[in-house]
Amino acid sequence: MTNQIALILGILILVLIGGDLLLADGTNLVFLSKKFLDFTEWMAFWR
Repeated sequence: MTNQIALILGILILVLIGGDLLLADGTNLVFLSKKFLDFTEWMAFWR
């Protein structure tokens, strides 16, 4: 991955998080965080 691609992806992620915070009060971010925690617990169980 080049520096340019990494920078574009980083900016895109920050814009999407900022948009979620402005438009939906971060509810989508909270939902995805909970699902990610459930997924990591599930992966740890099968390890």
